[in-house]
Amino acid sequence: MTDIIPQIKAAKTASIALSSVPTARKDAALEAMAKALDARRSEILAANAVDMGNGAKLVESGEISKSMYKRLAVDDSKIDGMIAGIRDVIRLADPVGEQMSALDLDDGLTLYQIRCPIGMLGVIFESRPDVVPQIMSLCLKSGNGVAFKGGREAVESIRALFGILRDAAASEGIPADAFVLMESRDDINAILGLHDYIDLLIPRGSNEFVRYIQGHTKIPVLGHAAGICHVYVDRTADLDMARSVVLDSKTQYPAVCNAAETLLVDSEIAESFLPAMASEFAAKGVEMRGDARTRSIIQCGEASEEDWDTEYGDLIISIHVVDSLEEAVSFINAHGSHHTDAIVAKDMSRASGFVAGVDSADVFVNASTRFADGFRYGKGAEVGISTNKIHARGPVGMEGLMIYKYVLVGNGQVVKDYVRPEAKPFAHTPSDSKYPFGGERWTGGPR
Repeated sequence: MTDIIPQIKAAKTASIALSSVPTARKDAALEAMAKALDARRSEILAANAVDMGNGAKLVESGEISKSMYKRLAVDDSKIDGMIAGIRDVIRLADPVGEQMSALDLDDGLTLYQIRCPIGMLGVIFESRPDVVPQIMSLCLKSGNGVAFKGGREAVESIRALFGILRDAAASEGIPADAFVLMESRDDINAILGLHDYIDLLIPRGSNEFVRYIQGHTKIPVLGHAAGICHVYVDRTADLDMARSVVLDSKTQYPAVCNAAETLLVDSEIAESFLPAMASEFAAKGVEMRGDARTRSIIQCGEASEEDWDTEYGDLIISIHVVDSLEEAVSFINAHGSHHTDAIVAKDMSRASGFVAGVDSADVFVNASTRFADGFRYGKGAEVGISTNKIHARGPVGMEGLMIYKYVLVGNGQVVKDYVRPEAKPFAHTPSDSKYPFGGERWTGGPR
């Protein structure tokens, strides 16, 4: 704990230098990172094998869940995904210095709104080692420094990935101090108090974990505390489509936050839909828990009030029969986590009502909840999924790591000339002017 604070301070300074690195150098560093992951696969897999062995003991002792253990695994396919994610980030436009708007306050006095990095980020996460390449690549491209703190269950995998990626980036002239790896449990409490140096915290993990972070820091937090997602099968749904969408939403990868936890079914089609859906669930090993109306149609366990508010992260689903679209929307807004919710319906007017009424970051029509993902949204990768209503929402890619500044460019104007009784009013007209400082950036030192 004693030496992490100087590292964070150094990273904050390095993040300022990183914000001025030219696009070509950043893209070269990203390509070097992708190649390094490919070349050093055996090193990554060996480190992960150690974590998987230790993780099995942690599951046995109840210290981590089975779903967390599943997220810990890295194989060649996962490494391929890491490499693809980094190369997708290369293809993204560099947002640093992008002109968002321009406004002429007067002749020769133009106000520009310009994108810039947030600065220094702290990422605290559990289990998933692939968080490291995802977020490091996005931070590098967007000009942000980042400090990582992973869970002890993934310590060897994270250490290997972090070292490989930072060394590769540094080989292309990226300041290595901009990236920090924290490994001590005490480091978490240390960084939660560093609001003068860390500009944004991104926690990724369990419901309880994210809530702990949110409740113990003054630093702004981007994240979601739970992933309680719903699929509503409307009375107008194509039932074959509905079964496919529901099954994918629940079983394609049940351990993640965008997997469905509750199925809502319109009472008009419940008797024709639920028996076939139950057979599909049974074939996939899904445990079903239903309300009284569901249990009158199919055999399943009894759903308690607690089930409607539970993120299982496993092959378990709760089922509730509703009498109307309005009841479905009301149920989702009451019990969901504002993450991702879907409707299956042929009637687009009813789908429109669902989309307008459901207060979630992601609302889908005739599609699996599993599409709620930064990579699938074309963001290259994601820093996390946010249910916040400020700054960024839903799967957050590079845009969520950016803020903006106002740059006013004049020709000696002073305010006193605009406050005299005879002064002309401000023009406040949209400007066609291009931001004059958007070319080659100064990287410090004498010109």
